[in-house]
Amino acid sequence: MKEAVFIYLNKEKWKGYEECLRNIRQQSPDILADIYIDVTNDLSYAHTHYPGSKIAVYLNGLSSRLHQFINEKKKWRFSQLINFWKTDVPVVMYECRKELLYSFLIFLLAVAIGALSAANDDSYVRLVLGDFYVEMTLRNIEKNDPMAVYKQMDQENMFWMITWNNIFVSFKAFIAGLFTSLGTIYILFINGTMIGSFQYFFIEQGLLWESFLAIWLHGTLEISAIVIAGCAGITMGNGWLFPGTYSRFESFKRSARKGTMIVVGTVPVFIVAGFIESYLTRLTDAPNILRLALILLSLAFILFYYVIYPKKLVKETEIN
Repeated sequence: MKEAVFIYLNKEKWKGYEECLRNIRQQSPDILADIYIDVTNDLSYAHTHYPGSKIAVYLNGLSSRLHQFINEKKKWRFSQLINFWKTDVPVVMYECRKELLYSFLIFLLAVAIGALSAANDDSYVRLVLGDFYVEMTLRNIEKNDPMAVYKQMDQENMFWMITWNNIFVSFKAFIAGLFTSLGTIYILFINGTMIGSFQYFFIEQGLLWESFLAIWLHGTLEISAIVIAGCAGITMGNGWLFPGTYSRFESFKRSARKGTMIVVGTVPVFIVAGFIESYLTRLTDAPNILRLALILLSLAFILFYYVIYPKKLVKETEIN
């Protein structure tokens, strides 16, 4: 390609980049990163085909200004962390609302399959939960303390173990999205069938209400966060499967960035869920109304922060 043609094809784009640089501090980091990558690609082409030309010098200056701003050291501000959960995560959740719905429906289907399998096959619960856990729980039921499993470990060790395990499961569900969403769907399915059979086991023992108050006291946040992590994995996997107008790599990079923000955003939820499971679930003698109120409060938070607030935030931004 002749140099004049190269300039003609790209000059309007470069003018747009110059306009962005005039208001560089108002631009999002993602936009600046994309511009920098594009400019350096053009610069590499110019160096290869038109070494020493004015256009190569021009592009070198443009990329240098971008590089300097992107890499300049900034003082960390607490407001940036607040903004991450106040704005960034909700906006991404709105953009990935379809993937969240898919994750929820897949998990719900798996729960139903787990419950139905347990109802029609006496050995299924033992297959999923293990003989040791089933026998231990049956002994606890005979002792009139069916939820004793939540009281066996001291609170602090239980908190760290459960929280770490739940965060690990969520990141595993996300990373499994590398396998074109199928890996994430598999993780969701395994966890869903386990929950379904686990809950049915207590129903079969005539302990629906007691098991509901104990399990979902922490499970409302914990299971919701796993579904949300599934949303992150499906988002990343779909970016690879369905690139749209982007190149497959560019689509994957953008969707992986979104998925990472979503799964990181679940960490505080898992921490709170771990605290509840370790310190509060064991209080089976607490008034039922208080336990039910905490379950409903947890559900309200999940629905508000991950469904209602993102829609409200985006709509207000569009109006303004």
